[in-house]
Amino acid sequence: MEEKQAERARPNVVFLIADDHRFDGIGAYGNAVVQTPVLDRLAAEGVLFQSIYTMGGQTAALCVPCRASLLTGTNVFKATVSAGEVTLAQTENAKYWALNPEFAYLPEMFRKSGYRTFGTGKWHNGKESFARCFSDGASIFFGGMGEHVGLPVHDFDASSVYPDERATLSTTFSSELFAEAAIRFIGEQADGSKEPFFLYAAFTAPHDPRTPPPAYAGRYPAASIPLPDNFMREHPFDNGELTVRDEQLAATPRDPDEIRQHLSDYYSMISHLDEQIGRIMAALQASGHAENTIVVYTADHGLALGQHGLLGKQNIYEHSIHIPLIMSGPGLPQGFMKSGLGCQMDIFPTLCELAGVPVPAHVEGVNLLRGAGREHVFAAYKHIQRMVSDGRWKYIRYLRAGDIGTDRIQLFDLDSDPWETRDRSEEPEMQEHLRRLEQAMLAWQTRVKDPLAGIMNV
Repeated sequence: MEEKQAERARPNVVFLIADDHRFDGIGAYGNAVVQTPVLDRLAAEGVLFQSIYTMGGQTAALCVPCRASLLTGTNVFKATVSAGEVTLAQTENAKYWALNPEFAYLPEMFRKSGYRTFGTGKWHNGKESFARCFSDGASIFFGGMGEHVGLPVHDFDASSVYPDERATLSTTFSSELFAEAAIRFIGEQADGSKEPFFLYAAFTAPHDPRTPPPAYAGRYPAASIPLPDNFMREHPFDNGELTVRDEQLAATPRDPDEIRQHLSDYYSMISHLDEQIGRIMAALQASGHAENTIVVYTADHGLALGQHGLLGKQNIYEHSIHIPLIMSGPGLPQGFMKSGLGCQMDIFPTLCELAGVPVPAHVEGVNLLRGAGREHVFAAYKHIQRMVSDGRWKYIRYLRAGDIGTDRIQLFDLDSDPWETRDRSEEPEMQEHLRRLEQAMLAWQTRVKDPLAGIMNV
């Protein structure tokens, strides 16, 4: 009897992850324009993590490595590769997009610990890994992006066979479709159920196409939306990725009115998503499980949308690698802002330890609720960009595509220049910071077996 009572006391988990939702696209993070009352309330009732970063990726489809790092708890060079060291040619091969099968995955660990695991929405890391993670699911999208109405989605298949021809095209806007699946699942969980649950809902919003539902389009009049402080008509130099697909979704040089319209549609989709999350929270409350459920909200990565003259996420500025993270529920303080540096892969052990689930030995992440945070965070993009930050000083190093040797460096003081508009790398008094951060970067590259460790040396 005591064992059953202990099992019932284990917290449930509702894990919500968005696509392309940058950290400052939420009111609780200081955005005075976008309306996100549900997420703001979650932050007020739980923990708002202020400095969580993705580690980038080796492909322009950054959702793949970012989610892989989160789901495996490992660095970006290990999360999607089966074994061995990674060559530059391999890093851009879609064969290496699936989760590394050598590792146990976050939902899989909960499943092995007696949780009923349910997945809905976007799963861009292989069908085999989905089968390992989830005992149930609905409206599953095995893809990267698509129209928000008309996504090819699968019903859950216990035999783990998901042929493309068995998918059906959705008729409901994606955020509503995945919210409905989550709501139905929550409604099936009876009060006092012996089996705790782990619900994973991965939204495709606010990723482009930025086409909010008609009732939400125009919620934010474009003409009244302020441009970001770091809006630029063009990026000041070739960062190695100025012609990637995402950068071609708006005219270059950037037109202020066109960027305002992108922001209007982006904010409209975020507010619509926020309302769908509100419906999930209402269902959780009605189920009787709200008091014993940890709710997590995060995103795979951010997006530029006019900042630095860029539109996409294929860069390592703050707008693209700094992500939102909110956690609320049992075992968490209320109304707490956590400022220490953290990585996306740190979510894995943090959630496991909150729920009493074992943390696998391979996990490199650390519990975000312990200590003052990491000394540094790092990010990589393909074979052309690397970043290190200590929370104040941020160093970016670029390689000209195909060349050996540094093409350009940048140094920003995020305390006085959070928009990253003043490169201080050539100032004589900054050389000590440059050397210190270069050494930290090289040590990290060596440790994670970055293919560029022997090229981008100090």
